[in-house]
Order: sequence, then structure tokens, then C-alpha cells
Amino acid sequence: MVDNNTVNQAGALDNAPVPRSVTQTKMDKRALAARSVSPSQKYSIADRLEEHAKKNGAAPFLVYQDQRFSYSEVNVQASKFAKALQARGLMEGDVCAMAMENRPEFFFTWFGLTKLGVVVAFINSQVQGNALEHAINTSGADVVIVGEECAARFIETPALANKKLWLVADTELTEKPVLPSWIDNTFDADVAAQNGDSCLLARGATDGETPTLLIFTSGTTGLPKAAIYSHMRWLTSGDVMVETVSATPDDIFYCCLPLYHGAAATSVTSTALAAGASIVIRRKFSVSNFWSDIEKYHITVCQYIGEICRYLLNYAEATGHKPKDHQLRCMLGAGLTETSWRRWIEYFGDMDILEGWGSTEANTNLLNVDNHIGSCGRVPRWDRTNFRLVKFDTETEMHSKDENGHYILCQPGEVGEGLGMIINHPDFGGGRFEGYTSKEGTEQKILRNVFQENDAYWRSGDLLRYDDNGYFYFVDRIGDTYRWKSENVSSQEVANALAEYEGAELINVYGVQVPEHEGRAGMAAIVMQEGCQFDPAAFYALTTAKVPNYAAPQFVRVSKAADMTSTYKLRKVDLQKQGYDPVACNEPIYVRNDKLCAYQPYSESVLHAVGFLPFAHTKEK
Repeated sequence: MVDNNTVNQAGALDNAPVPRSVTQTKMDKRALAARSVSPSQKYSIADRLEEHAKKNGAAPFLVYQDQRFSYSEVNVQASKFAKALQARGLMEGDVCAMAMENRPEFFFTWFGLTKLGVVVAFINSQVQGNALEHAINTSGADVVIVGEECAARFIETPALANKKLWLVADTELTEKPVLPSWIDNTFDADVAAQNGDSCLLARGATDGETPTLLIFTSGTTGLPKAAIYSHMRWLTSGDVMVETVSATPDDIFYCCLPLYHGAAATSVTSTALAAGASIVIRRKFSVSNFWSDIEKYHITVCQYIGEICRYLLNYAEATGHKPKDHQLRCMLGAGLTETSWRRWIEYFGDMDILEGWGSTEANTNLLNVDNHIGSCGRVPRWDRTNFRLVKFDTETEMHSKDENGHYILCQPGEVGEGLGMIINHPDFGGGRFEGYTSKEGTEQKILRNVFQENDAYWRSGDLLRYDDNGYFYFVDRIGDTYRWKSENVSSQEVANALAEYEGAELINVYGVQVPEHEGRAGMAAIVMQEGCQFDPAAFYALTTAKVPNYAAPQFVRVSKAADMTSTYKLRKVDLQKQGYDPVACNEPIYVRNDKLCAYQPYSESVLHAVGFLPFAHTKEK
């Protein structure tokens, strides 16, 4: 499935490429918008909110269930929060963490802190214990604003009792937690005592390059890192997307992904605020309520990530509900496969789908502005981008280099790692790598002397390829590509190829070590839809039709639920550690037997028949 030199694309796309000049014109407009805020400019997120409140104060900004807040009302609430926070001692340059689910108070708290010039660390509302303690300590915050719905997670993490934890009540909570003395529940009263008059709050040193947010990476392979986001980067990302999706004040954005994650906190919110548009807030993503929300609130733009499109497609197939009477005109996100993309248009009608590639901390990105099905972006001209794709040997996990020790650019069809040239220009922020709170973590993401002495590039850790027309396709994460029978296999490409397996909710493919065998054998953890049973014969038939024999999963684990992050990204580390050990998995396991053309239920005799030994935990690192 993956070769270090060339890759054959599975299933030729029948959508014709648009002229490169057309794509480049769109990219040039985006590049111009990216220069809307300069590093030295005294302009912040709070300034933008206050401008809209002054000019278009009556326009709707936030919609949550039956509550509606205009730009002016959001600004007033944020000012009240800011005054209460300032009275408690927070000031410009401080770091304050916040853990809260999607609700209006998230925005009031966030924008209130921003009015003070405080750096805001968004904490995953789903974590507790060591992961929660790590996040708070990594952010450097001494104060944490805790939504009452998250209080139990802090109560169960007493190591944080040395922090200042200020509670924001949740009126929807039916069972109120019993609070220990070290969680302060008087903050709401302090906010209520404030007036919302416009006030000049001290953020005199805040400019475009000043950090404003700490957003944690997804943590699919380890503890998340806190990525730094400046005011300039947040604001210009909104300006760029306004140009990209032609957003206007009449647009209504749907926020159904967690706000502590980059997709919702940056892309959705920054774009809506830049356009003066509205945001409909959903507390948590819901498959069954997605389309009813789209229709009820007349949503026009929605963010997607990971597997949620697959969930929605499976739900539509299972229920027969194909909404056509909606106003959704644009979807933007990442992780939509070619198969799901075509199904999406078939089920839900034509719309712009802006599939992209990048990450929270990235200093470069790709975006498919052409609706070219299956692609995550295009480079029509290499002299107009800081993005580069360099050859990477997935067997040795090292970059290929020329006789001068410099990295080698990929040609069409070749698989390589995506890099972004680091640019530190005093007048514009494009190409800057703002890094993490960890200096060591930041340095680990930088490659130096890549094409010439003293240059520097951010490394993505992602493998991509591109075709003769300059369209790019995501291949896999480095480390998720494994080698079996002397062939390189992309776990992502195998998962995509097998995604149409009937009845499957999702398929997570990864490599596991087999004693006395080189490389790793493929294993698939399959979650079936409710009411559907795993059919080993049908799955075997699909694998023979869709992937080469060496790429077919040697083991199948039928799982009750997926191991995912809260932002719908699949984890693989624990699955790899458990391997095909029936005790560790505690779920049905099947073993591939090509002689019998079947997947057989696990037993040691079945293992022996195909030449495998039982899984050895001591060999898995």
C-alpha cells in the first residue's frame, strides 16, 4: 500500500482538475488576507469583539438552545467577567486555564480573559487525574476557571488543590457535585456584581505576536503538548477563511466540536467573528440531532473532523433519513475519505467541502479550495508556498538525503513528510512556528539545514503524496506506517480501502509485532453498528478485493467501542500493546488463514496453522 518511491492511487478520481491558475488566484487572495494583522500591531481578539459590538451590536452572535446573545450582549458579559477576574488579581501576561463544555459561559470567560490580555489555556473537559494535572502544570497557570459540569474531574484530582480553582455554575446540571473547600464557588457572585459598561482594561503591551491561547494537541500517541497561538495567528486565520468561504454576516456557523480543540476555537469562532456572523452552539456532538439542528437553525457552514461524517452517513443509511431541505452550503475540516465524500454528496446534496491538512501548531497548511474529491489540498505553484514534501524512508524512519547531506524533494507519486519553512519576518506572521510551552517539545519539531545551511523547517510527522496536477493526499502518520512481508503498509490507506465494509461503524488499522517475524502484521479493530454482526467471510472477501495480500489485516478484533480522543481521532498505542492477546483484548479476535480463504476465531491451533506464535508483550514497546 505504501512504497518509499511510488504509490498507486486506489481508484482514479473522475473529477477533472481545474486550471492551476484558477487555484492559485484563490490561494493568492488567501495569502493577502493572512497579512491583515501584523506582528507589531496593537490589535487583539478583544479589539475585534469590541469593534463588532460597537458597529453591529444588535446582530446575533451566539445561539444556544433557546438563548440568543447579540454581539453587544456577549461583549457586556465578557466585560463583567473581565472586571471580576481583574478584581481577583489577574492581569496582562498571566496565564489562566479554563475547563468547560460548550455553552455561552465558555465564550464569556474566554473573551473576558482576553480583554485583560491574559493567556487562556483551554483544558480538555473530559480528562482527569494525571492527564488533567499534566495539562494544568504544562500551561503554567495558577488559576483555573472550572465549569461546574467539570468539577467532579477536579475533585478526583486532589493534586490540583494547590491551584486557585474558581467555579462557574452550570444551570443544566441536575446533580450538583459536593465541592471541597479548595474549589471556590463565589466567582459567579463576583461576576453578577459587576456592570457591563465599556471599560479600558490594561492590555497595553498586547500586540499581534503576543500569545493569546494555549491549545493542546490531540494526544494520540502520548500526553498532549500545549501549542501557543498568538492574537495575530488567530485573527488572520479568521480573515483567511472569510475570504475562502465568502462568509458574510448572514452566515450561521455550527459549533458541535469541543471548544477546547483547535477546530472549534480557532476556525469556527475566528471566521464567524471576522465575518460578523452567528454561531450555533451544540453542547456535544450528536449524530441524531445533527441534521435537525442544521434545519432548525438554518446552518450554512459547519466544521467536521475525524469520523463524524462517517457516523452521520451510517445513521442516514440506517434510518433512511436523507435531509435535502437545508441551507448547509459549506463543510470545512479534515479526515473525509474519497468514498465518504462521494456518499456525502449523494445523500445530502451538493455543497462546498474544504478538506484540509495541517495541525494546531503548524506553520503551513494545505486546503482543497477546488472541491477536488479525495484531496486535502493543492500546490499549484511551489514558489508561492512555504510547504515542502521531502522523501522519507518508512522502514528506517529516516529522511533520504543527497550527497551533500540535504533533504530530497518528492516528485509526483512519491511519499514523503510534509514540512513548513519557518519564516520570521518582522512585518507579517505567515510561516512563523510559535511552538509549545515546552522548549524541548518545540525544538523536536524543527529540522535544520534541510536544503541549505542555517535554514529551518517545522516537521509535521505526516506522510503525504501528490499527483501530476499538484493535488495532495494524506497517507499516514509517521509510525503508523508499518512493514510486513518486505512491503510498506499505510494503516490509513488500508482503513480507507476497507471502510465500505457493510455494517462497520469504523475500522482502526495498526501494526502489531509477531514473535519470530520481521516487521509488524496488520490488525484491524472493528466497531460494528448497532444491530450488525461481524461477518468474517464477507470481510475476507472485501480484503481480497480491495487491498494487496500483504496489506490485508492478519488479525481482526471486534470491539465494543473505539479508542478515540475526544475530538474523534483514533488512538492506536494501547491497541498495539494489547496486540492479539485474547486475555488483554477481552474481545473476539479472528486470525486470517489464506489457505482456507477465511478469518477464523482465535485459538492457538489456528495461530499454529498459519505459522504464528502467541503474542509476546515483552516484545512490544
